[in-house]
Amino acid sequence: MTISVALSGATGRMGGLIQQIIDETEGLRLHALLDSKSPATAMDGADVLIDVTRIEVSEQLVGHAITNGINVVVGTSGWNADRLEQLADRIPAERGVIVVPNFSIGSVLSTNLATIAGRFYDSIEILEAHHAGKIDSPSGTAVRTAERIAAAREDALEAPFGEQRARGEVVAGIPVHSLRLRGVVADQQVIFGGVGETLTIRHETLSSDAYAQGIRLALEAAPELRGLTVGLDALLGIGAAA
Repeated sequence: MTISVALSGATGRMGGLIQQIIDETEGLRLHALLDSKSPATAMDGADVLIDVTRIEVSEQLVGHAITNGINVVVGTSGWNADRLEQLADRIPAERGVIVVPNFSIGSVLSTNLATIAGRFYDSIEILEAHHAGKIDSPSGTAVRTAERIAAAREDALEAPFGEQRARGEVVAGIPVHSLRLRGVVADQQVIFGGVGETLTIRHETLSSDAYAQGIRLALEAAPELRGLTVGLDALLGIGAAA
């Protein structure tokens, strides 16, 4: 079976990588490339849409896809818990969407480890760094990590620093600090503070090649997915993503 793939966000750096993966992977075929001037109808007839745009564009394209019988892989940042809840309600029974905050296998494992550790510490902050061209902050990976940690805890976290705005944006009770720097691909540190100790769980992406395995995995699984899947966790067999 050959999976035909429409790619939105084709002119970006991630779009270029995805196009290369489609071209080099047996069983995947490029159906259409969508840029900022392309109508949503350009994806029609594809088996799968993979979207790496901006959140305001992504919401429209995902809506068009699921309405027109196309399953979706979303790699766009900004799909927070509220948006995901709304999306889940819109997906027809015969369609599937997987939202992937980070296609790196190491990043998925790092978030799972942080979720485990988060049950044992009440002082938690996240430091994330990306390349200077990344337009959104905090990153989708950092938001997802904070939400996963909060969901796994019995007690809600509450950032204790009041009006100290330099302490970062608070996500699910966890301060998240964002850096945008030349020379960086992606780097996330989840720092836990305890009595007489700290624990840091860090994942650093050295090259965009780290995303290739996850992109391929999501594209190959997408046609058979139903409903909403968040993250690669379930596809990797390391737990159900919610």
